[in-house]
Amino acid sequence: MSDHASDTAGSGEEPIFEAAEYAGGAVSYPPHPVGPDGTERVGTVDLREHEARVITWTMSTATPPGVREPNSLAIVEFEMGDDYDGPPVRALGQIAEREDDSGETFDVAIEDRVEPVHADELREPGAGIREPESQSWDGFRFRPVEE
Repeated sequence: MSDHASDTAGSGEEPIFEAAEYAGGAVSYPPHPVGPDGTERVGTVDLREHEARVITWTMSTATPPGVREPNSLAIVEFEMGDDYDGPPVRALGQIAEREDDSGETFDVAIEDRVEPVHADELREPGAGIREPESQSWDGFRFRPVEE
């Protein structure tokens, strides 16, 4: 597992997809100060280094202002390796858009292998009621892994 001190925002590198590693061996996303077994946090795991499988997915057709419509979402479970004996590491996120400039998302099915990819904007910053500079708008989406 990787141990990274911080994300790389502002350095020109892609930010890490940060999960926490705990003294008892568990990994959790999102990171918390204390692990699921009550042990202290001892490191960071970059989930970009792990593939995941789609547990379930849905398509939202009534989205908040600034969120793409329709918006495909998936719950994924990361494959943490044969030596990992902790609870499942899962995340909820958008499905990535195809690279053909069509604006359409990839099709996914339950059990498909996916990988996290960074997106500069998960939603349109100017469409909400908050000032765009008041929060970060980037994050990770999931893209199918080519066989």
